[in-house]
Amino acid sequence: MSRHSRTASGPLLPQLLLALVAGLAQAASLAWPGNGQPLWWLQLVSMAVVAWLVRPAASAGSGLRTVRWQRGAILGGVFGTAWLAGTFWWLFISMHSYGGLPAPLAVAAVLGLAAFLASYYAAALALFCRYAPVHRGGGALFFGALWLLAELARGIWWTGFPWGAGGYAHVDGPLAVLARHMGVYGISAVAAVLAMGLVQVRAADLRSVPWWALLLAMGGLLAWATVDRHCAVDLCHTPAHRRPAPLSLELLQGNIPQDEKFQPGSGVPVALQWYAEALRNAQADLVVAPETAIPLLPQQLIPGYLEGIQQRYAQGSQAAMVGIPLGDEAQGYTNSVLGMSAATQAEPYRYDKHHLVPFGEFIPPFFKWFTEMMNIPLGDFNRGAVGQASFAVAGQRIAPNICYEDLFGEELGARFIDPAQAPTVFVNFSNIGWFGDTLAIDQHLHISRMRALEFERPMVRATNTGATVIIDHRGVVTHQLARYTRGVLKGEVHGRGLDAQSGWSITPYAWWVSRWGLWPLWGLGALALLVAMVAARGRRALGD
Repeated sequence: MSRHSRTASGPLLPQLLLALVAGLAQAASLAWPGNGQPLWWLQLVSMAVVAWLVRPAASAGSGLRTVRWQRGAILGGVFGTAWLAGTFWWLFISMHSYGGLPAPLAVAAVLGLAAFLASYYAAALALFCRYAPVHRGGGALFFGALWLLAELARGIWWTGFPWGAGGYAHVDGPLAVLARHMGVYGISAVAAVLAMGLVQVRAADLRSVPWWALLLAMGGLLAWATVDRHCAVDLCHTPAHRRPAPLSLELLQGNIPQDEKFQPGSGVPVALQWYAEALRNAQADLVVAPETAIPLLPQQLIPGYLEGIQQRYAQGSQAAMVGIPLGDEAQGYTNSVLGMSAATQAEPYRYDKHHLVPFGEFIPPFFKWFTEMMNIPLGDFNRGAVGQASFAVAGQRIAPNICYEDLFGEELGARFIDPAQAPTVFVNFSNIGWFGDTLAIDQHLHISRMRALEFERPMVRATNTGATVIIDHRGVVTHQLARYTRGVLKGEVHGRGLDAQSGWSITPYAWWVSRWGLWPLWGLGALALLVAMVAARGRRALGD
C-alpha cells in the first residue's frame, strides 16, 4: 500500500447494522426457518456483504482506500456474534427450560459463547484489513485463507465447537462436489474466495488476464470436481454384479420427553419397556437404538434385562446396537454403544464416545459454579479413543459416532488410514431432545449429510426425537421418520468400502485427513497469511 492510501471512513452504525443482518442471514442459510433446508446462495450473499464492508477499494484520487483493522475487527465480531447466536440460540432451551437456569443468565450464556467464538472472525477481518494484497484476485484468495483459519480455530481450539460452519449451507449446492476433496472447511474457504471476488470485480476487470485466469480456475475446479465425483459415485465403479447386498435396518425412535427421560417414575420405565419390546420383535439385519436409549447403568437395571437383549441376538444373523451409559464411580463413566450379535456373544462390541460435549459431558476448568446452577444430569465422562474399531455386521463395517461427534470429520476420518478396514456405513446415535423441536434438528441433519459427502459413505441416524433418517453415500435422505413420534424406521442401506465384493475406494479427503488431520488446511492458511504479511511489509518499505 502506498503512502497515498487513505483509510476508509463513513458512519459506523449503518455498517454495524448491515453486518448484523448479514450474520443473521448466514445463520438462516444453514437451515431456513420455514422448512429447515440449507440455502447455499444465501450463504454466499451474506458472505459477500461482509466482504463488501471490508474490501479495499479505489479512492477518488490515487492509491487504495482501506478499512482500518480496528473497524474490521468490530464488523467481524458483530457479524460472527449474530451468525452464531442465530445458529445455536436453541441452547437457551436446554439451559432454561430443562436446566432451570434463569432466562437472563441463559440468554447471556448463549450470547457470551457466540461472542467468544466470533472473536476468531473478528481477528480474521482485522488481519485482512491490515494485510490485504493490492491485487484484487490475491485479496480474494487471502480473504478465503483467513476465513479458513477462523473456521479451523473455532472447530478445534478449546475442544472445538464448529456447529454452523458456513460450508454446511452448501450441502445441496454446486460447491458440494468439493466435499470429497477438501471437506466442509475447504468449502467454507472457497465460498469466502467467491464472495470477495464477486464484490471486487468490475467491468474493466473482466478484460484483465489475471481475473480471467482466476475465474477460469474456479470454474475448472468445480467442473473437474463434478466430473470426478460423478465418476466415483455413479459411473466408474458401479457394476451391478459387484454391489454388495443391502443391509436392512430398523432404527428405533422412542420419543421419550426430555424432562422425563431420566426420571425413575416416568421416562425410565417407559424407555426400558418400549426399547426392549422393539429390540425383541425386530426383523432387520441391524437394529439401532439411539444415544442413552437405555438411560441407566447396567448395574442399575433389573437383573436379566440387558442379558435378555444379548441372548436375543446371540443366535442367527441379526445384530443390534444400543446407546447406554457404562462404568462405575471407581473407574469413571462413558457415553457408550453396545453392539450385540452371534459373533460378540462372549463379549459385546463396545464404542465409547471420544469427543465430549463441554458442560454436558465434561465440565471445563473454573466453570463448575455454572453447571451447579442447572438441574441437568451433568458430569465428567471418560473419553474413548480416536479411530475405534468398527462393528462387523453382515459383511459390513459399521462405525458408530455419538451425538455431535459427527461434526468432527477429521476424527471420523482416522478410521480410513487402512482402506481395507475403513467403515462401510456410519451410524450416528443422538438425543437432541434437549433443544426442543427447533432448527437444531435440521442443522444436525445437514451436518450428517456433509459427512456422507466427504467420505461417500451412508450415514444412518437413530435419535430419540429426530431426525431419525437414512442418508445414502451421496448425502441424500432416502428414509425419514416423523419427528417427535414414537416409531421404527425401516429401510436398507448399501455399504461402501474397499473389499473384494464392492471394490469401492476411499475419497481424497478421507485419504489425506486420515494421515494428517486438518494440518494441510492449517498450512495453506498460514502460508497465505505469511506471504501477505511479507508483501505488505515490502510495500511499506517502498512507500517509505
